Amino acid sequence: MKHGHSILLVLSVAASAGCANVDRSRDLANPAVPGKVLAVQVCSNCHGVDGNSVSPAFPRLAEQQKDYIVAQLKNFRAHHRSDPAGSEYMWGLSRSLTDKQIDELADYFSTQKERPNVHADDALAAAGKDIFENGVPSQKVIACASCHGPKAQGIGAFPRLAEQHGDYIVKQLDIFQNTQGRPGTPMEFVVHPLTGSNKNAVAAYLQNLTE
Repeated sequence: MKHGHSILLVLSVAASAGCANVDRSRDLANPAVPGKVLAVQVCSNCHGVDGNSVSPAFPRLAEQQKDYIVAQLKNFRAHHRSDPAGSEYMWGLSRSLTDKQIDELADYFSTQKERPNVHADDALAAAGKDIFENGVPSQKVIACASCHGPKAQGIGAFPRLAEQHGDYIVKQLDIFQNTQGRPGTPMEFVVHPLTGSNKNAVAAYLQNLTE
Protein backbone atom coordinates (compact mmCIF):
# COMPACT_ATOMS: atom_id res chain seq x y z
CA MET A 1 0.00 0.00 0.00
CA LYS A 2 2.86 2.32 0.87
CA HIS A 3 4.41 1.53 -2.52
CA GLY A 4 1.19 2.65 -4.28
CA HIS A 5 1.13 5.87 -2.29
CA SER A 6 4.74 6.56 -3.30
CA ILE A 7 3.91 6.15 -6.98
CA LEU A 8 0.96 8.53 -6.67
CA LEU A 9 3.13 11.06 -4.87
CA VAL A 10 5.81 10.89 -7.61
CA LEU A 11 3.18 11.32 -10.35
CA SER A 12 1.63 14.24 -8.51
CA VAL A 13 4.96 15.98 -8.08
CA ALA A 14 5.83 15.41 -11.75
CA ALA A 15 2.49 16.83 -12.87
CA SER A 16 2.94 19.85 -10.65
CA ALA A 17 6.42 20.41 -12.03
CA GLY A 18 5.07 20.32 -15.59
CA CYS A 19 2.41 22.89 -14.77
CA ALA A 20 5.03 25.06 -13.13
CA ASN A 21 7.14 25.18 -16.30
CA VAL A 22 6.27 28.74 -17.28
CA ASP A 23 8.52 28.51 -20.35
CA ARG A 24 6.07 26.09 -21.98
CA SER A 25 2.85 26.89 -20.16
CA ARG A 26 -0.62 27.43 -21.61
CA ASP A 27 -1.96 28.70 -18.31
CA LEU A 28 -3.65 31.99 -19.16
CA ALA A 29 -4.49 32.53 -15.49
CA ASN A 30 -0.87 32.45 -14.34
CA PRO A 31 0.61 35.98 -14.27
CA ALA A 32 4.12 34.50 -14.16
CA VAL A 33 3.87 33.10 -17.69
CA PRO A 34 5.64 35.48 -20.11
CA GLY A 35 3.60 36.98 -22.93
CA LYS A 36 5.93 35.47 -25.54
CA VAL A 37 5.24 32.00 -24.17
CA LEU A 38 1.49 32.59 -24.39
CA ALA A 39 1.93 33.87 -27.96
CA VAL A 40 3.70 30.67 -29.02
CA GLN A 41 1.76 28.18 -26.91
CA VAL A 42 -1.77 29.62 -27.14
CA CYS A 43 -2.26 32.50 -29.59
CA SER A 44 -0.41 30.66 -32.36
CA ASN A 45 -3.28 28.17 -32.65
CA CYS A 46 -5.29 30.83 -34.47
CA HIS A 47 -2.86 33.60 -35.42
CA GLY A 48 0.20 31.50 -36.34
CA VAL A 49 3.50 31.30 -34.46
CA ASP A 50 4.83 34.25 -36.48
CA GLY A 51 1.52 36.15 -36.54
CA ASN A 52 0.77 35.25 -40.16
CA SER A 53 -2.55 33.47 -39.73
CA VAL A 54 -3.69 31.21 -42.55
CA SER A 55 -7.44 31.42 -41.98
CA PRO A 56 -9.19 34.72 -42.79
CA ALA A 57 -11.33 34.13 -39.70
CA PHE A 58 -8.34 35.26 -37.64
CA PRO A 59 -6.44 38.51 -38.28
CA ARG A 60 -2.77 38.62 -39.11
CA LEU A 61 -0.78 40.16 -36.25
CA ALA A 62 2.74 40.19 -37.69
CA GLU A 63 4.12 43.77 -37.81
CA GLN A 64 0.86 45.07 -36.38
CA GLN A 65 1.18 48.32 -34.45
CA LYS A 66 2.02 47.55 -30.83
CA ASP A 67 -0.27 50.27 -29.47
CA TYR A 68 -3.16 48.81 -31.44
CA ILE A 69 -2.61 45.27 -30.16
CA VAL A 70 -2.41 46.53 -26.57
CA ALA A 71 -5.63 48.51 -26.98
CA GLN A 72 -7.55 45.61 -28.51
CA LEU A 73 -6.46 43.09 -25.88
CA LYS A 74 -7.52 45.48 -23.14
CA ASN A 75 -10.83 46.07 -24.93
CA PHE A 76 -11.44 42.32 -25.08
CA ARG A 77 -10.48 41.92 -21.43
CA ALA A 78 -12.95 44.65 -20.44
CA HIS A 79 -15.64 43.32 -22.83
CA HIS A 80 -15.64 46.60 -24.76
CA ARG A 81 -15.45 44.64 -28.01
CA SER A 82 -18.57 42.56 -28.43
CA ASP A 83 -18.38 41.59 -32.10
CA PRO A 84 -19.44 37.91 -32.18
CA ALA A 85 -16.20 36.29 -33.37
CA GLY A 86 -14.09 38.50 -31.11
CA SER A 87 -16.15 37.93 -28.00
CA GLU A 88 -16.49 34.19 -28.66
CA TYR A 89 -12.75 33.63 -28.70
CA MET A 90 -11.12 36.59 -27.01
CA TRP A 91 -13.20 37.40 -23.94
CA GLY A 92 -12.24 34.16 -22.24
CA LEU A 93 -8.66 34.13 -23.49
CA SER A 94 -7.94 37.68 -22.34
CA ARG A 95 -9.87 37.56 -19.08
CA SER A 96 -6.90 37.00 -16.76
CA LEU A 97 -4.12 38.64 -18.76
CA THR A 98 -2.07 41.20 -16.84
CA ASP A 99 -1.02 44.51 -18.34
CA LYS A 100 2.55 43.17 -18.43
CA GLN A 101 1.51 40.07 -20.37
CA ILE A 102 -0.50 42.19 -22.80
CA ASP A 103 2.51 44.43 -23.37
CA GLU A 104 4.73 41.39 -23.97
CA LEU A 105 2.23 39.82 -26.37
CA ALA A 106 2.07 43.07 -28.32
CA ASP A 107 5.87 43.26 -28.36
CA TYR A 108 6.12 39.75 -29.72
CA PHE A 109 3.63 40.02 -32.56
CA SER A 110 4.53 43.56 -33.58
CA THR A 111 8.13 42.46 -34.18
CA GLN A 112 7.31 39.40 -36.30
CA LYS A 113 7.85 39.64 -40.05
CA GLU A 114 4.76 39.94 -42.26
CA ARG A 115 4.65 37.51 -45.18
CA PRO A 116 2.78 38.21 -48.47
CA ASN A 117 -0.83 37.05 -48.47
CA VAL A 118 -2.68 35.08 -51.14
CA HIS A 119 -3.10 37.34 -54.17
CA ALA A 120 -6.54 38.93 -54.65
CA ASP A 121 -8.10 40.01 -57.97
CA ASP A 122 -5.98 42.72 -59.61
CA ALA A 123 -8.86 44.69 -61.17
CA LEU A 124 -10.72 44.79 -57.85
CA ALA A 125 -7.52 45.76 -56.03
CA ALA A 126 -6.92 48.62 -58.48
CA ALA A 127 -10.32 50.09 -57.61
CA GLY A 128 -9.50 49.64 -53.94
CA LYS A 129 -6.21 51.47 -54.33
CA ASP A 130 -8.06 54.57 -55.48
CA ILE A 131 -10.42 54.40 -52.51
CA PHE A 132 -7.56 53.85 -50.07
CA GLU A 133 -5.51 56.75 -51.40
CA ASN A 134 -8.25 59.23 -52.33
CA GLY A 135 -11.43 58.14 -50.60
CA VAL A 136 -14.78 58.45 -52.35
CA PRO A 137 -15.49 62.20 -52.46
CA SER A 138 -18.96 61.75 -53.97
CA GLN A 139 -19.91 59.63 -50.94
CA LYS A 140 -18.02 61.82 -48.45
CA VAL A 141 -15.63 58.96 -47.65
CA ILE A 142 -12.16 60.11 -46.60
CA ALA A 143 -8.96 58.40 -47.77
CA CYS A 144 -8.01 55.39 -45.65
CA ALA A 145 -4.37 56.44 -45.97
CA SER A 146 -4.99 59.55 -43.90
CA CYS A 147 -5.18 57.44 -40.73
CA HIS A 148 -3.55 54.13 -41.66
CA GLY A 149 -0.52 55.52 -43.50
CA PRO A 150 0.38 55.68 -47.20
CA LYS A 151 1.34 52.00 -47.28
CA ALA A 152 -1.30 50.91 -44.76
CA GLN A 153 1.50 50.28 -42.29
CA GLY A 154 -0.56 51.69 -39.42
CA ILE A 155 0.22 54.60 -37.12
CA GLY A 156 0.13 54.02 -33.36
CA ALA A 157 -3.44 53.19 -32.36
CA PHE A 158 -4.47 53.01 -36.04
CA PRO A 159 -3.85 49.43 -37.18
CA ARG A 160 -1.67 48.10 -39.93
CA LEU A 161 -3.89 46.87 -42.78
CA ALA A 162 -1.30 45.89 -45.39
CA GLU A 163 -1.40 42.16 -46.27
CA GLN A 164 -4.36 41.58 -43.95
CA HIS A 165 -6.95 39.01 -45.01
CA GLY A 166 -9.46 40.71 -47.30
CA ASP A 167 -12.38 38.70 -45.88
CA TYR A 168 -11.42 39.77 -42.37
CA ILE A 169 -11.29 43.44 -43.40
CA VAL A 170 -14.75 43.24 -44.99
CA LYS A 171 -16.11 41.57 -41.86
CA GLN A 172 -14.73 44.34 -39.64
CA LEU A 173 -16.05 47.06 -41.95
CA ASP A 174 -19.49 45.44 -41.74
CA ILE A 175 -19.25 45.44 -37.93
CA PHE A 176 -18.30 49.13 -37.86
CA GLN A 177 -21.03 50.00 -40.34
CA ASN A 178 -23.95 47.94 -39.07
CA THR A 179 -23.45 47.10 -35.38
CA GLN A 180 -22.20 48.43 -32.07
CA GLY A 181 -19.73 45.57 -31.70
CA ARG A 182 -16.71 47.88 -31.76
CA PRO A 183 -17.89 51.17 -30.24
CA GLY A 184 -15.99 54.37 -29.65
CA THR A 185 -13.89 54.58 -32.82
CA PRO A 186 -14.00 57.05 -35.73
CA MET A 187 -14.61 54.10 -38.05
CA GLU A 188 -18.30 54.05 -37.13
CA PHE A 189 -18.71 57.30 -39.05
CA VAL A 190 -16.01 56.86 -41.68
CA VAL A 191 -17.40 53.62 -43.11
CA HIS A 192 -21.09 54.53 -42.96
CA PRO A 193 -21.36 55.62 -46.64
CA LEU A 194 -19.34 52.70 -48.05
CA THR A 195 -21.08 50.31 -50.44
CA GLY A 196 -20.45 46.59 -50.58
CA SER A 197 -18.37 46.99 -53.73
CA ASN A 198 -16.32 49.74 -52.05
CA LYS A 199 -15.52 47.42 -49.15
CA ASN A 200 -14.62 44.46 -51.32
CA ALA A 201 -12.35 46.61 -53.49
CA VAL A 202 -10.36 48.21 -50.68
CA ALA A 203 -10.07 44.82 -48.94
CA ALA A 204 -8.60 43.26 -52.10
CA TYR A 205 -6.11 46.12 -52.41
CA LEU A 206 -4.99 45.76 -48.80
CA GLN A 207 -4.62 41.99 -49.06
CA ASN A 208 -2.23 42.50 -52.00
CA LEU A 209 -0.38 45.47 -50.56
CA THR A 210 3.26 44.92 -49.64
CA GLU A 211 5.70 47.52 -48.35
